[in-house]
Amino acid sequence: MLGNFASHAEETTLQIEVTFLLDFVKSTTCQFERNGSFHNGEEAIEHINKKYNYYSDEIKTTEDFIRMAAAKSTFSGKAYLIHCPSKTPITSQEWLLTELEKFRKRQ
Repeated sequence: MLGNFASHAEETTLQIEVTFLLDFVKSTTCQFERNGSFHNGEEAIEHINKKYNYYSDEIKTTEDFIRMAAAKSTFSGKAYLIHCPSKTPITSQEWLLTELEKFRKRQ
């Protein structure tokens, strides 16, 4: 019984954190670069959600979600980049992990 509770708690944490990150991406003013093309937050979410749904059985942690669905192209292997005004571009993985860390500190 305790094992099921832990599994449910982990799932809930995953859902909360992924929802937070998806909302963060959706509302960003930064541009999401994927294989040389640029996308706003809402366009990025469409793509990330497709990958999230595809890999959902393998995603056990929020870090898995970032790595599998939001960090790099499955086809080219190239990292997704985030271009924010007046900042040096960074990988989406670094960007999202930083926001996840901030979110966890507030919880």
